[in-house]
Amino acid sequence: MPLEFNEIRQLLATIAQTDIAEVTLKSDDFELTVRKSSRDQLTAPPNQIVEVGTSRVVESAVTASSVQVSANPPSTIDKRLVEVPSPMVGTYYSAPAPGEAPFVKVGDRVRSGQTVCIIEAMKLMNEIEAEVSGQVMEILLQNGEPVEYGQALMRINPD
Repeated sequence: MPLEFNEIRQLLATIAQTDIAEVTLKSDDFELTVRKSSRDQLTAPPNQIVEVGTSRVVESAVTASSVQVSANPPSTIDKRLVEVPSPMVGTYYSAPAPGEAPFVKVGDRVRSGQTVCIIEAMKLMNEIEAEVSGQVMEILLQNGEPVEYGQALMRINPD
């Protein structure tokens, strides 16, 4: 069964968070090799062509720290607010299970280490914790939305 492009992106983000130095995936349809450099950056050879099902994807060199997506341009963000970034590629969930109350809502007070959401990556549910105590000022995603590595999930006004 061929890997979808989003599955490859999730795999790259997951590998970036581990001590794995190299991984190779082979099938009849494609071969993908990923190596981390000695500086602990996830890289792919420049302009490598990766077969994904029946489509071809051209990948250029990628570093885990260079992949960031922001919903708002930096000039519109209040400088005192602390963003809660996604540590991986996956799917954002605001609650522990469907039909349950969300972990946090805009206006809620949170403490450092408190779970504020879940990111599902490769069928694993990863609890995301606040790194600061304060008040939730913005939640930037809707439940079930895809999220990129480093993307801001919410903004907290620290105490």
